[in-house]
This record gives sequence, C-alpha cells and structure tokens, in this order.
Amino acid sequence: MKGFIQKIKDIWHHEELRRKIGYTLMLLLIYRVGSFIVLPGVDSTKLDAGAQGGLLGFLGLFTGGAFTRVSIFALGVMPYISASIIIQLLGLAVPAIQKMQREGESGRKKLNQWMRMLTIAIGLVQAPGYIAQYVPGNAHPAGSLWIVSAVIILTCSTLFVMWLGEKITDKGIGNGTSLIIMTGIISDIPRGFYSEFGAQTPFFFLIEMATLIVIIGATIGIIQAVRRIPVQMARLSAGSASGMPTGEAARSFIPLRVNSAGVMPIIFAQAIMFIPLYMQNSETFRDSTVLASLTRIDGVGYNVLLFVMIILFTFFYTAIVTNPTQIADDLRRNGNFVPGVKPGKDTSEFIDRVLSNITLPGGIFVALIAILPAILMLFGLAKTQQFAQFFGGTSLLITVGVILDLLQQIESHLLSRHYDGLMKSGRVRGRSNNAGAVGTGFTA
Repeated sequence: MKGFIQKIKDIWHHEELRRKIGYTLMLLLIYRVGSFIVLPGVDSTKLDAGAQGGLLGFLGLFTGGAFTRVSIFALGVMPYISASIIIQLLGLAVPAIQKMQREGESGRKKLNQWMRMLTIAIGLVQAPGYIAQYVPGNAHPAGSLWIVSAVIILTCSTLFVMWLGEKITDKGIGNGTSLIIMTGIISDIPRGFYSEFGAQTPFFFLIEMATLIVIIGATIGIIQAVRRIPVQMARLSAGSASGMPTGEAARSFIPLRVNSAGVMPIIFAQAIMFIPLYMQNSETFRDSTVLASLTRIDGVGYNVLLFVMIILFTFFYTAIVTNPTQIADDLRRNGNFVPGVKPGKDTSEFIDRVLSNITLPGGIFVALIAILPAILMLFGLAKTQQFAQFFGGTSLLITVGVILDLLQQIESHLLSRHYDGLMKSGRVRGRSNNAGAVGTGFTA
C-alpha cells in the first residue's frame, strides 16, 4: 500500500502527466454526461424495456447504455470504427490508399480525413435505421421534420464523440477511442455484479469471482507474452558511447508480441457482428432464421462466426502493424543479423514464420475468451447475462488491453522523469520497446 501511495504521489508531481490525466478524465466525463442526455422529443418512459437483453443489450454495453437510453450519443464510436475497418480493408486492394499509408504523417492526415467523411456517411445511414427500429412511434413526435432533426443530431453527436477520442489521443493519455469504449463497459460493472450476487448463492459467487481473477491473469499473460528473436548487432567502432571495447559485438533481440494486434481484432469483429442485427430489423430480412441465429450472443452461429472473425482479424491486423520485410531491411542496413539466418529475404521469411506460429495460438486464446460468456450461460455457470459479459468475453479483453496500454504510457512518462515505474521489476513486459532492441528498427 505504501508503494502504491508513492506512485500516486509521483504521478501528481509529474506536471505533464497530471495535466494529461486530468484532460483525459474531463473529456471522458463529458462523454458520460452526454450518454444520459435523451434525444430531444423522445419520451423515455415509453421506451421498450425489453431491449436491454441480447445483442441489443450488448450494443448498449459498448456505448455505456446510451444506445438503449436513446441518448444523443446512441451510436457512440461504432460508425467511426466501421469507417476505420473499411479504410483498412481498402488499403489491401486500393493503390491510392496504400500510397497514403506509406507517406507518413501527411498520408495519415489524408486517411483520417477520409475516415471522418466515411463516418458521416455511415452515421447518416445508421441513424434512420436506429430510430425506425429501436424508438417506438409513440415515444417521439410524429412527422418527418423530427426524424430529420434526430438523424442530424445523432450523426453530429457521433462526430463529437469521435473528436473527443482524437483529442484524448493527441493531448491526453491512452488511445481515445478505446478509452471511450472501455468507459462504457466498466460503467455497467456494478449492475452486472449486483445482479449476479442476487441470483447466486454467496459461496458460488465467491467461486465465480476467484475464477474471474484467474481468467484476468491468463488474459494479461497472453497480452503481454513476447517471443524474442536473438539479433547479433554490428561490431562497435572506437569511441562508442556504450563503453564496450572496440570491435566487440553486442547481442540484442526483436520482441514479437504473441498478441501484436491488441484489442483491435475484437473491436473489429464485434462491430461486424452488429450488421446482422441491423439487417434483421429490415422488412427484407425480418423472417431470416440465419440472421436470427447471428443476433443471439448465446447462440452457436453467433459465437462460431465471432470466433473465426477474431482469428482472421488477428492475422490481418498483425500483418498491418508488423512488417517482416521492413524489419529485415532495417537489420541489414544497420549491419545486424539473426544468428543462423541469412540477411535479407531469408530473415524476412524467418520472422514471418515465427510471427505466424505465435499469432495463431494467441488468436485462438483471445477468441476462446471472447466466446466464454456464451459457454458459461450454456452450462448455467453464470445466471445473468450482465455478469457473463464481464466473465471473459469482449468486455474483459477490451478492458484488460486498454488498461495495460494506459499503464504502459503512464509508466513511460514516469520513467522519463527518473521515477520508478509502476511495476517493481521495471516496465510492463511486452507493451513497449525493450532497450535491447536498439538498432532493429522494430516497434513492438
């Protein structure tokens, strides 16, 4: 406890870090307040109380309840995430987008502008469907004028939430979009735990909590797990600042994370799983039994598809954030090499093979955790859906991943001012570059 209090004091004495945390908390508070502001003209007493369960309730969990409350922030950041998925998928096939991805900061700004425009288009499509399907006709004023105004408010609110996320990323601490999603998730934790405690015996509830701690520990382990590829660095020249004798080579490593993609595959897969929900509520697909099975979070079809998509997105996003060819080229330019492997193409193929070998089990583990709530409900090990959503599942994966990234950034700020890190043993393993990887050109 004394060490924890000291860390809080270190954070408080770090002026820049204190300002960033305060700025982030202020913007998150604005988001939470907005999630309780009901869309103008809507009578909240006439909303459908049965819309709290199933996949619709899970979407409400992603938005901190704003979706089910018909808040001005009802769409949350989901249109922005959908736009991000589309842009990244197009980057695999459209040369113009590939060129912008290689242009560095200027290309990133252009892509962000495209994503903003696409977010507006998606919001204008989703907002009318949301109003038509989830806002009862007797709960809002009649007439097309109200519908047009509601669509504009929902779309503009989505842009505002997107802006909050970007500001948190730029001037606050952590990834803004991920923090907004996590804030919505953890806001529902007290209600979920309270409902489960009332439905279970105290003894079995303690067993559930102990199991939950084990699952959280395993999730942290797989997220932080790193496969180190040894690297022989170039021989040092005279006058080296390292203090090593002239001509003596140094050993280093390339840290390849087992879960290089982080929480993005889960967010992407979950965003796509909401598409059948929208389609089923249209006149054309309303009677489709296939779509009906894909909207039940405890159904076989939903969980099998979610499982497969998480694994596919894990490989897809890992390929985006980790480029074996670039790593191999950086090693060769710096005169470094992997012992026993020829520089150049052979090194690239070796790194790609190792990355594939560790990504598959990592993706399978993450996918298993994602469908764990359905397994618990199937065997009656969790009595309520609200609690099962936190007992593993997408909610747990996102929360753990975002918190670890946040701790890593806080720790980096503390270490920059010569404070001790948050962990007694040093940095949070696997979440940042290791000093031993200098010269590889690799970003973990």
